[in-house]
Amino acid sequence: MDDSELFEDMATPSGSSDGDAPASGGSEYPEDEEDDGLYYIPPRRPSLDLGPDPMDTSEWHYVDQALSPALSYHSMSSDYIECSAEMADENGFSTSVHLERLDSYSSSYSLDSDDCEKRTQKVQDKDDTASETFILPELIEDFSEPVHPSLTVAFVFKAICKVLGRLKDLEFKRFKKILWQRYPQTFNTPFESMDMVDVVDRVLECYSLRVSIQIVRCALVDIEVYRMVDFLDTLCIHNEVRHDLCQTLKEKYNTVCIDLNPEGEKRPLDDVYTNLYMTRENNNGPNIEHEVLTIGKLSTNNEGETRMSPGEIFDEEWVKDNYVSIALINGAAGSGKSMAVRRLILDWAEGKSHEHVTFLFPLFVRDLKKYEDSEISLVEIIETLYPETKKLRTSDYTSSESVMVIVIDGLDEHSGKLDFENTEIMTDLETPKNLNVILVNIIRGRLLYHSRVLLTSRPQMRPVIPWDTHHMVFEVRGFCDPEKDEYFKKKIKDPSQAAQVIEYVNSSKTLRIMCHLPLFCSLVAEECLRIKTERGPQAELPTSLTYMYTKLMLLLMRQLRRFRAPDLPPNEELEFIMSLGKLAFNLLEKGKFRITKISWKDCKGIDKEAITRTGLCYQFLISLHVLYHEVAVSFIHATMQEYLASLYVFLSFRNQGKNIFEQQQKGKLSRMLRSKNMEVFKSAVERSLLCEDGKLDFFLRFLCGMANKKNMELLQTFFIPSAKWTSVIEETDAHIRKRIAENQFPARNDNLKHCLVELGVQQAASI
Repeated sequence: MDDSELFEDMATPSGSSDGDAPASGGSEYPEDEEDDGLYYIPPRRPSLDLGPDPMDTSEWHYVDQALSPALSYHSMSSDYIECSAEMADENGFSTSVHLERLDSYSSSYSLDSDDCEKRTQKVQDKDDTASETFILPELIEDFSEPVHPSLTVAFVFKAICKVLGRLKDLEFKRFKKILWQRYPQTFNTPFESMDMVDVVDRVLECYSLRVSIQIVRCALVDIEVYRMVDFLDTLCIHNEVRHDLCQTLKEKYNTVCIDLNPEGEKRPLDDVYTNLYMTRENNNGPNIEHEVLTIGKLSTNNEGETRMSPGEIFDEEWVKDNYVSIALINGAAGSGKSMAVRRLILDWAEGKSHEHVTFLFPLFVRDLKKYEDSEISLVEIIETLYPETKKLRTSDYTSSESVMVIVIDGLDEHSGKLDFENTEIMTDLETPKNLNVILVNIIRGRLLYHSRVLLTSRPQMRPVIPWDTHHMVFEVRGFCDPEKDEYFKKKIKDPSQAAQVIEYVNSSKTLRIMCHLPLFCSLVAEECLRIKTERGPQAELPTSLTYMYTKLMLLLMRQLRRFRAPDLPPNEELEFIMSLGKLAFNLLEKGKFRITKISWKDCKGIDKEAITRTGLCYQFLISLHVLYHEVAVSFIHATMQEYLASLYVFLSFRNQGKNIFEQQQKGKLSRMLRSKNMEVFKSAVERSLLCEDGKLDFFLRFLCGMANKKNMELLQTFFIPSAKWTSVIEETDAHIRKRIAENQFPARNDNLKHCLVELGVQQAASI
């Protein structure tokens, strides 16, 4: 179609045809032949050659739409677009495709009413042009400055969507209009047809991540939605701090010391961590498994056990179902509480769990002890332990937009008194206070009131937490049987050595039972590895059960106690162990393994030492009557009670020459005369044989083990130097063999053979 035909068609009114209708206005005024001479119609002039017709599609070619990026937005980032533009400016040409919008005739051209063939291009008024021109904000991206690792496609996409999702409908329309007016080269589709995801997709396809955030921020400023500008800035700050905090926590908790010595070998947590038996129920009491005795359940908790993992605490579903902000994990000494917390912290830092949690701050009491004698603010504590948090504002700690978890591990290690009734109320994060006040107000929910608090402690802290804090209590109970073997396989790198240790543990039912405590497992593994290292791979492992229990007692009383209190002087340490041993012996004679705390009449002053500091005893609640709870105390295991009872008898005789089994010790002469060393062992053997229920069987084994040379070396600090002592192993060995040969108590013979093993007598098992 040439230009003349085009203009002829345009002169014809829409909706009419050449044969059906006359020219414009012909329907109202019939054509009169007489009037033909009254009008002069000039001849048609040739059309002006204006070049190719912009509406002529004859030479157009179809071009396939470019494929979208496969995995990310980086292939269409602004880095590439801006770089291409710079090259075009410098070289005078560009290899990019420039798409121009085709203006309609009504806007680009006008038809002259006097001459339908004449085209007159409209020239827009300068004032009109200026009114439609928008000043683009300066989008600055300093390529010399590295992009923060936290600025990822996933974060930017979620952050922008989260911000736009909070806009009202009218605000979102205004937001899109601003983008379309400012960046027509990017947004060439009618904005009414694009939803939020389409808009975000388009921004990220065409611009870099940093520029995308700048574009969104500037548009929000233009529509004056400043609350969303602040929200976007907050999301970016939180994202950077969260990333840096995760890196710090991964460096700190990714490895764990596999030795009881804090300065020992460290290995990745994933290589040594073994799943723990953790239940939603608490007050279950200690493990009551025993090799010889049948011990009734010490707790009154009849609820069914629901096993769970540390990762379930404070997960999204759990929080929705329970509406609590405080969780307390308790358990006996050495049950694995701190390891469970480490697992939770590392999983969050690595993005394996609790993705909804914005910040997780471990505040271990061992790290907080340096602040006990000074006043300091909570913000200062957090910024000192985690310097990356200095970017946070005070409002970030209290904002409901962020989910914050505070982990306070080892609450029982805090030396101060947590008084939840009389401690002053504190709500200011930046006010310096003593550590007592800070801890109480964190647990009370007055500081960081939108946060969630995870506490770990030994059971004695359970009654201290106020009931009105709406908390839940969980209990870590150590290992089940499959996990015991798994622990040794992970702990010991050499598979053959690991198999030997597992075989050694399985050779004694008591060792197997006690390995429910991860602390005891670690103790056994270290001792076995030490022997193998010093004496060679074929070295024989310890046969004395007493030796292992002595190592466990000293570990709890000295090495682990140091985190809770200064070391006791030797005389006070001896006094404590004698008082606790006397209680253990008295309960054992009565066949009891539990006592109410009110009944500790003869043990005033040792309850805090036994329960809180050393962890040799275990505290839990029992329900003797409906709606009435009483605090009960037991030893961490029945065999530990039997061990301490035998230690009390042995030290009484070793230091004081006193035979506990002598019923009549009357008169000064009898108190002045010391019994022969052999007498206490002989009395214990005879007393044990008379107990048909075997309640003194393990007591006798441990008493015989006390005389073992290796065990005596461990107990050296408990001995009074002035007391004389001669070995009783040979005499005790002879007496026990005699009783076995007499076979007067056949049911007790097996136990007597175990006593010979504890004495360290060779060929004891051949009897």
